[in-house]
Amino acid sequence: MRLFPTTLRWRLSAVIAVVSALVAIALSVLVRTEFLSMQLEDARGLQDERIQLVLRDYARTGQAVLGSTLDSPDVPAELLRAVRGGHRATYLERTPHGAVIWAAAEIDGKVLSLRSSYQDRDAALADLDEVLLISSAAVVGVGTLLGVVLGARLSRRLRLAAVAARHVADGDPGTRVHDAIGDRPKDETSDLARAVDAMADALQERLVAERRVTADIAHELRTPVTGLVTAAELLPPSRPAELVRDRVRVLRGLVEDILEVARLDTATERAELTELVLGEFVRRRVAAILPEAEVRVAGQEPVRTDPRRLERVLVNLLLNARKHGEPPVLVEVDGAVLRVRDHGPGFSAELLREGPSRFRTGSSDRGGGHGLGLTIAVAQARVLGGELRFANAPEDDNGGGALVTLELPRS
Repeated sequence: MRLFPTTLRWRLSAVIAVVSALVAIALSVLVRTEFLSMQLEDARGLQDERIQLVLRDYARTGQAVLGSTLDSPDVPAELLRAVRGGHRATYLERTPHGAVIWAAAEIDGKVLSLRSSYQDRDAALADLDEVLLISSAAVVGVGTLLGVVLGARLSRRLRLAAVAARHVADGDPGTRVHDAIGDRPKDETSDLARAVDAMADALQERLVAERRVTADIAHELRTPVTGLVTAAELLPPSRPAELVRDRVRVLRGLVEDILEVARLDTATERAELTELVLGEFVRRRVAAILPEAEVRVAGQEPVRTDPRRLERVLVNLLLNARKHGEPPVLVEVDGAVLRVRDHGPGFSAELLREGPSRFRTGSSDRGGGHGLGLTIAVAQARVLGGELRFANAPEDDNGGGALVTLELPRS
């Protein structure tokens, strides 16, 4: 159970609300303390002036006036001790019946005292407490609302930046984070966006350069490899000649794969779409490519796709299953979904996490190779508008194995 908000928006709102509450409480305490001190000081001064008037009248007439009393038994003991020796003092007494402000002075050995109600000032303090409470609630509310607005704006910019960064990571060369979040306001988010865009531009330039070098090398190799193939075919029949022809064929296939990857990297390939029934198409192609594979058709559905590119994906998946997996190989068709499963060691955690990568198979358990077959299959599936997903099949009586799922757009 989460006790605290986890998003930046609500964290910022919570921080602003807490700070607003602390500031409101501190100011309220300061104002109340200052008001209480001034209130008491004013009441003491007023009461002291009144007792002085009483003392003057008493010295002239010998009578206690203005409601004052001589040697009242109600005078607090603290006040009596304070006026002994001819002094004058005031005292605030709080009783169950209300607060009373006292003033007293000693004259001719007697204590002349005067008291007044303090409840009007307590009522004023209660009114101030109510105003401070309402004001503090308003400050906290406005601060929280401001935090929500600011947090929502910042969170929205960061979400847009994250979406744009994911598009860049997915290979979209035209997306830039700074364009996604806008030019205003110019804050740390804009600085971060520019830094991410600069990094993306540098990586894109490096990637383009590497792909260009790869394509150039493959093109340069194509002519001499074609000559090697022709020369190998002219060799007289022998075991060494067969080995040479076999290696030359492998080399030629590798060069062709690299050229195909280079073409797919340019993102200019376009599918020539036509409508076909996926189940029938897969049955015919599997029988020609891997006759020992089992084909199951759960549901027939017409799809609009490029048969040549679809066959290329299917060939690569079947060859990968035969080369790196173990029999039986099962091909399932369910509407516009195609699944190829073998019963070998399955895909590595690295491949499942990062996807296929050229010149890296990711697992010694699935044998050697250049990693181009699955890379081409992923790229061709993307051209078809479909999606290729990799997983390891759950364990059953025949073991687990690698499971590849191709989902094509429906017709």
